[in-house]
Amino acid sequence: MKPHRDADLTLLRQRAAQFRDQLQRHLRGELSAEDFKPLRLQNGWYLQRHAPMLRVAIPYGELDSHQLRTLARVAREFDRTTDGPHAGRGGYGHFTTRQNIQFNWIPLERAADVMDVLAEAGLHGIQTSGNCIRNITSDALAGIAPDEEVDPRPYCELLRRWSTLHPEFAFLPRKFKIAVTGSPDDRAALAWHDIGLQLHRNAEGAVGFRVRAGGGMGRTPLIAPVLADFVPWTDIVLFLEAIVRVYNLYGRRDNLYKARLKILVKAEGQAFVDAVHAEYRALRDDDALGAALRLRQRDLEAVAAWFEPPRDWVASAQPAREEAITDPAYARWRARQVHAHRLPGMAAVTLSLKRPGWAPGDVSAEQLDAVADLADRFSAGAARVTHEQNLLLPWVREQDLPQLWQAARALGLAQPNHGLLTDLIACPGGDLCALANARTTPIALQVLQRYQDPDELEALGDIALHISGCMNSCGHHHSGHLGILGVDKDGQEWYQLTLGGSDGQTRHGPARPGRVVGPAFAADEIADALQAVLDTYLELRLPHERLLDTVQRVGLAPFRAATDAVRQRSAASLEASLA
Repeated sequence: MKPHRDADLTLLRQRAAQFRDQLQRHLRGELSAEDFKPLRLQNGWYLQRHAPMLRVAIPYGELDSHQLRTLARVAREFDRTTDGPHAGRGGYGHFTTRQNIQFNWIPLERAADVMDVLAEAGLHGIQTSGNCIRNITSDALAGIAPDEEVDPRPYCELLRRWSTLHPEFAFLPRKFKIAVTGSPDDRAALAWHDIGLQLHRNAEGAVGFRVRAGGGMGRTPLIAPVLADFVPWTDIVLFLEAIVRVYNLYGRRDNLYKARLKILVKAEGQAFVDAVHAEYRALRDDDALGAALRLRQRDLEAVAAWFEPPRDWVASAQPAREEAITDPAYARWRARQVHAHRLPGMAAVTLSLKRPGWAPGDVSAEQLDAVADLADRFSAGAARVTHEQNLLLPWVREQDLPQLWQAARALGLAQPNHGLLTDLIACPGGDLCALANARTTPIALQVLQRYQDPDELEALGDIALHISGCMNSCGHHHSGHLGILGVDKDGQEWYQLTLGGSDGQTRHGPARPGRVVGPAFAADEIADALQAVLDTYLELRLPHERLLDTVQRVGLAPFRAATDAVRQRSAASLEASLA
């Protein structure tokens, strides 16, 4: 496990003390709301629809059991409303698609106390908001996947140090997101990020990065093109510095919707690529800057030591053997939630945060504490946050799988749905977010309630359902095989349906945005429209064909006809009720 550096803890304590002073001055009226806004945003504090929201960074998704218990404490002691129309809300956290956790009901008056608690566990909200380089994300199977060429976590840590509080990149034209993987199978959605980095080895065996830049969702979904196929790992900070410098210089600042890097890359094309490479050469040829920014072998080795496997724990692992449990539910869980590991006798296990009655990604204080216990008991004290808003235990010994299943099932975390329809992802939507046009949670809960039969889910096969409450796309609807986008029509909630998107994993084909299936649906129609799409898929698919493949083969027309029929039935029913 990665230890907390003394330098990091000192910085976080100082930052928490600084924020306490800023908050107290604001509460005394010495700092206006306008003056306080950039200060709170720099520490991850938003003002949302009903209450403040705190976003806590989890760099490259790694947590230890102590940090999990700290997050549970924040949920239990601080994330509570005691008066007003929402009294009694809170007591939980929400894991996002970018390996953060959000708390939605912390009174602003208690914000500084929360920052003190987080700092002692090596946690913070620095650069989880604002026009800066955000939390650097990675593959949840980093360092343990059998197909991985290079463990990306040491490089993620070095990039975290470079990007955190970078004085030149604190006020970029817009927010900036970086993802890293070391696998040929893109489990980090690289092409959907401002910068996507894929570690690989060239023909000589040297380690370097394939660099993408200019991806993103939002109003203009774009796939990041490759800027360089191989940048030596020692030069990656130089190359990233070049990209962000060019963006900072030429990115739009006059239009919020055209300020993202993707718009600059699309508008300038090869001219942007040429400008980045020219800046890279200038940095590389500058002796002083090159020496300051170039990564060194000793630095990499020092950081890589943090990520060594828990040796005593792994040494006690036993090879897989026939298990005594014959329960079909265990067999389904083992097939779906247990993942191959690069070390013999070991496995990685997804704990599903998708169950009826709870919004996707939500987890209570009690469950956070319980997951910490599971991590200590079954995973050498380690856990991870996944892109799909679940938790993962990376160091599970195969002989412990039956006991882990029983413990996870008792906590409601053993749904065998990884990669299936009910493993959906969704942003908080209009129930909490001030930017949302529509609620997402009621739609997600309808799906989770309707599709509980594991045999039916397996029959439907691999389906990625992604739901966003507005065009900001925090629920990544563009990359869903099935995507749902909340839109506003004259103050009413409506939902647009998309088909055929992909996040870029090998089995899903190249990253691409889904295509819109006709006009939007009313809130009481979208569940039926979704069912119509699935029924049409079951009618048209070839043997063993997945939804994504069927859509690519037959196109949108039959799905549009099926959903149009839903709209017509709804209109006829309304007309009959008014007659």
